Amino acid sequence: MTTIQDQDHDQDRDRDRDRDRDREKDAARPPRAVVGSQISHDEEMFGAAFDGKVVRRFFTYVKPYKHRIYIALFSVLVFTGAQLAIPLIIRYAIDKALIAEGGSGSILLAAMAAFAVIILINYGASYLQDLLVGLTGENAIFDLRRAMFMHLQHVGLSFMDKTEIGRMMSRLQGDVNSLQEFLENSITAIGDLVLLVGIIIIMLVLDFWLGLLTLSVVPVLLFVRLVWLPRARVAFRTARETNSSANGALAEGIHAVRTVQGMGREAVNFELYKEKARENLRSHLRSAKFAQAMIPIVDTLTGAAMGIVVVVGGALVLDDALDIGVMVAFLFYVQRFFDPIRSLTIQYSVMQRAMASGQRIFEVLEVPIAIADKADAARPESIEGEITFEDVTFGYVRGLPVLNDISFAVRKGETVALVGPTGSGKTSITSLLHRFYEVWDGAIKIDGIDVKDYAKAALGQHIAMVLQDPFLFTGSIFDNIRYRTESASREDVERAAKVVGAHEFISLLPDGYDTMLEQQGRNLSLGQRQLLSFARALVADAKILILDEATANIDSYTERQIQIALKRLLDGRTGIVIAHRLATVRGADRIVVLQEGRIVETGTHDALIAAKGLYARLYALNYASFDDIPEDILADAITEQART
Repeated sequence: MTTIQDQDHDQDRDRDRDRDRDREKDAARPPRAVVGSQISHDEEMFGAAFDGKVVRRFFTYVKPYKHRIYIALFSVLVFTGAQLAIPLIIRYAIDKALIAEGGSGSILLAAMAAFAVIILINYGASYLQDLLVGLTGENAIFDLRRAMFMHLQHVGLSFMDKTEIGRMMSRLQGDVNSLQEFLENSITAIGDLVLLVGIIIIMLVLDFWLGLLTLSVVPVLLFVRLVWLPRARVAFRTARETNSSANGALAEGIHAVRTVQGMGREAVNFELYKEKARENLRSHLRSAKFAQAMIPIVDTLTGAAMGIVVVVGGALVLDDALDIGVMVAFLFYVQRFFDPIRSLTIQYSVMQRAMASGQRIFEVLEVPIAIADKADAARPESIEGEITFEDVTFGYVRGLPVLNDISFAVRKGETVALVGPTGSGKTSITSLLHRFYEVWDGAIKIDGIDVKDYAKAALGQHIAMVLQDPFLFTGSIFDNIRYRTESASREDVERAAKVVGAHEFISLLPDGYDTMLEQQGRNLSLGQRQLLSFARALVADAKILILDEATANIDSYTERQIQIALKRLLDGRTGIVIAHRLATVRGADRIVVLQEGRIVETGTHDALIAAKGLYARLYALNYASFDDIPEDILADAITEQART
């Protein structure tokens, strides 16, 4: 107990010293802008308290393989029984063949034969147990990972917006592995408990008073564990949390490496990540100390118990009150008695990691699917494509709306361009149409039916999205173009690529449509990625198209290709375009001008120019893109418009 308390005091002093050192650094520390320095919404949503339901939840994934577990448990019991029999065979050989008068070689040979049989049983039972538990663990963990991935594909984007990728990957990989380790150790732990009880019973049967005297060291062990357990539980839980935090920081630093290098923040990022890694190191060192603290204590108590057997048992043997074979058996049992205790002590750290990991995993599975289909959700095979926004109010944080009373309609086959300063609500409108989020007030309708009454799969079928920074998956160009429609043939893919003008550059690639794309298609230019995303939307053949136009600077030839592709893509479809380039705006049937979450103007390009409102003022600045307008000039234009 003193050792554990000393460790606690040492750790407390270390933490205080580290905090003081960190405070001294704060004044010179650069701004915390990256590398997981923000407060984690993931940890806010996921507590770290011990949850007794974890085991029951986990074993629902093991249940389909229960017959394997039953056989494995039987194998463990057979193995444990064989372990208990070995000292009894040795006792029999000593007392009946070596010490007793009239002992013979045949008795010794019989004991040796029995010993050999026990060894074979040990091997067979141990092999069968390890095989079945390993197979069950792999299958159960596969099912759990599949369930987590499937659930995460359907949770609301409001959750994903607040969740760090690194932390979620930690749950999908490290935490799941901890549960697999727990399953494999649980079967062994049952065998250890049975062995422990069996040894106690056999020792008391062999010699009741010597057995009680030998077991007198157990209360000391129990008292030490009562002091150790709560501290160890906190240490193991903290280690998992800091590991998740460090993984989140690492993932963020890797994903943002272009920005980091572009702004010369490598050294700053390293210092910020080093803090996370150091905190993780401290917590793991602390948990490792607790995991190992019980082992020397158990070893010491083992020596004490064996000393009792030698001294007291030896005295009884000298007084002819105890057979020497019984004393030898006691020595074996005492040694074996503390083996399962030592094993259970080590396994306790495994269990604690698994309990913390299990809670975190099942909290992921308990994240509500914020947007679920109604029982009678509409699943039309085709739609006309008329869109209506009716007094829509929405925000990402309650009390802070980003859209206020938005009302407009898009007729079948019409293209509407959304124009406005950054933060005016353009992207939010398109996200609501696809029902990534729920509106606070008002309604969004497609063909007169509220989007809430459509099945999400139906919305995905009839609405195609082309994002500002097109996301291409690792794989061939062919597979990326037909991503939405896997039944599309090679001819369908090539036809779509030709329509949007992507076929020419694809044909020049070494492997054509079979060219493998790197992560997010980084081996293609932004313009090429945009054209591939157009082709993908065309193959999907959706009636409604949502386009968030790319803002990055591209060469004039590629821009012209994109404008031609966009016109072809929108032909015959209802389109909502978040327009940044003036060429796109002029080509729209109607323009909706947004400012601070409200519609301030709507009409055709010519009508808005004639109205001499905000759109006309922005257009008159003669920038190629609204996003190129400097913020001060944009603010002046908005202020001047407000005065008029």
